[in-house]
Amino acid sequence: MATFQYRALASSGGPIAGQVEAGTRDDALASLRKSGLRPIEVSEQKGGAQARARSGSEKKWRRQITNFFAELGVLLQAGLPLDRALSIAVENVSVPPLRLRLAEVLAAVREGRPLSGALLDQPGLFPGLAPAMTEAGEANGELGAALARLAQMLEQADEQRRQVSSAMTYPVALTIVAVGVILLMLLFVVPQFETLFATAPKGSLPASSMAVMSASKFVRTNGLYILGGLLAAGFALRQATASPAGKAWLDRQMLEIPQLGPLLRNIETVRFARSLGALIDGGVPLPNALALARRTVTNRHMNAGIGEVVDIVRQGGGLSAPLAERRILPTLAMSFVRTGEETSQLGPMLGRLATVLDRDVKVRLERIIAIATPTIVVGLGIGVAAMVASIMSAILGFNDLAVAQ
Repeated sequence: MATFQYRALASSGGPIAGQVEAGTRDDALASLRKSGLRPIEVSEQKGGAQARARSGSEKKWRRQITNFFAELGVLLQAGLPLDRALSIAVENVSVPPLRLRLAEVLAAVREGRPLSGALLDQPGLFPGLAPAMTEAGEANGELGAALARLAQMLEQADEQRRQVSSAMTYPVALTIVAVGVILLMLLFVVPQFETLFATAPKGSLPASSMAVMSASKFVRTNGLYILGGLLAAGFALRQATASPAGKAWLDRQMLEIPQLGPLLRNIETVRFARSLGALIDGGVPLPNALALARRTVTNRHMNAGIGEVVDIVRQGGGLSAPLAERRILPTLAMSFVRTGEETSQLGPMLGRLATVLDRDVKVRLERIIAIATPTIVVGLGIGVAAMVASIMSAILGFNDLAVAQ
C-alpha cells in the first residue's frame, strides 16, 4: 500500500485536498470517485515527506502550524488585511524550512489566489481540515473566526496526544525495568549459587529454590531461541496485519479489550466529534464535513464504518440512524448526535460531546495508571523477593545440612 496526495473537487464544487492509501494510482482515483470526489491531481507521497513525518521534527512543525493559524486568526479579527496578517504570521515562524513553505502561501495569496487554494498548493503540510475550514470562512466572511477555531481544534488534538503519551510513559518504563531486573537476576545473580548448590544431596534443596535454578538455566540455555521466537511472532503478526483487512481486524480486536477498548474508542470519538463539529459550525456541508472528519479517525474498523455512513448521507440519508446501526461510537455519543440532529444544533452538540468524552478519557487514563503502576511495582517486588527468599532458604538449608553432618 502507498500513500497518495490528492486535490479534488467536492460535490459542492469546492476544492479539497488530503491523502488516500491505495495499491496504485488508478486504485486511488477509483477510491476518490467512489467517495463522490472529482480528482484534479493525484501523486504518490515521496519518501522524503514520509521521512520528515516520521522524524522528531514533526511535533515541532505541528506546533508551529497551530501557532501560525492562531496568530493569523487573531490578526484578521483585529482588522488587518490578509496579506499583511500573513506576512506577520510567517515572520514569527521559527523553523526555517517551514517558514519557506509558508512564504510560498503568502506569495500565492499576493498573486490573487484565495488562502484556501494556497493551502491546497502545499500538499502534506497542513491538516486535511485546514483548507476546508478556511474555504468556509472565506465563504461566510468570517475567515479570522474560522482560523481561530481551527487553531483551537488543532491545539486540543495536540493536548490529547500529549496526555495519552505522557500517561503511558511511566507504566511502560516500569514494565521495562521490571523485566530487566528479573532477567538480570536469572542471568547473572542466580547462576552465582549453582556451584554452591551443586554439591547438595539430591532432594535436600527446597522446591522453590530448584524452580528458580531451573528457570535460570532454561533462560540461559534457550535465551536466543526465546528471543528468536518472539521476533518471529512479531514479524508474523506484522505480516498478517499488513493488508487493510488485517489492520482492520486488529483494530477491531483492540476495541474489544477491557478497559483499553473503551478508552481507544473514546479517544477516536473525541477527534471525530471535535473535527465534525468545527466543520459544521464553519459552514461545511454535512457530507463533505463527514468525509473530512473521517480522516482524523485512525482506527480502521471505525474509519470503515464512518465511510459507510458518509455514502448514506451523500444519498440523502440521516446521520444518527446509520451511525447507531454500526455501533462504532459510544452510546453517549449517539445520544448527543441524535439530539443535535433533531434540534438542528449538530455542530454545538458535537463540540459538547468532545468536551464530555475528553474528560472521560482523562479519568480512564488516570484509572488505568492507578491500577497498572502499583500492579507492576508489586509484581516486581514479589518476583525479586521470591527469588531472594528461595536462594536464602536454600543457603540456610544447606548450612543446616553441613552442621548436621
